[in-house]
Amino acid sequence: MDAEAGRDAHDEVRHRAWGRVLLQAAILVTAFLAMVGFSVVLAKVTLTPSPASQDFVHSNLRPGRSLRQYAEDYTFLAACKQAGGNLVLGMPFGVLLPVLVPRRLRMIRMVLLTVLVIVVVELVQGALVPGRAFDVDDVILNTAGALLGYLLLGRRLSHRYHVLASGTQRGTRQVRPRRPKPARPRTGRRAAGPAAAWTRVRQGVRAGLTRKRARKG
Repeated sequence: MDAEAGRDAHDEVRHRAWGRVLLQAAILVTAFLAMVGFSVVLAKVTLTPSPASQDFVHSNLRPGRSLRQYAEDYTFLAACKQAGGNLVLGMPFGVLLPVLVPRRLRMIRMVLLTVLVIVVVELVQGALVPGRAFDVDDVILNTAGALLGYLLLGRRLSHRYHVLASGTQRGTRQVRPRRPKPARPRTGRRAAGPAAAWTRVRQGVRAGLTRKRARKG
């Protein structure tokens, strides 16, 4: 009866562990596909040639220079569109990357990966794409958007995913049956049992009778 109940409990734990593994795999595949789709969109947005802007676009290596240009030379809506577009473009990094990277130091890993990808994209578009140039302010805005996406949504999603993953790893471990502890041999008076106790009582009675006879004699 106990063995049957233990077998059923073990099967239930194993089924739950497999369910968590499938859910974890589904989340991981979804995040990976979303990251691939976002990469395609990012490539289309940043690596599309713009021949009309070729004579006006120049590389920017000074942080804040393009932001000041947005504020001085652009209308309010155009400046918001330019800066806001770069922020929105970086937000998927903060939502998807924390799920794909290890749990430890995930925010730092996410920021470093975001900066690395954006710098590579900026260098490629500045060197190979007509009408595009490297802009350090785009890197800053994209990274800020990634941090914003992480704080708004990515942190919670990645935390739940990694908790689920750690629970799956614990659940898939084999449950070893406990071995019964060997009985320790009893020593001393307790090990003697009732027979030895009865013998001591008889010896005490005999010793008492012997002392009484000795006094009478």
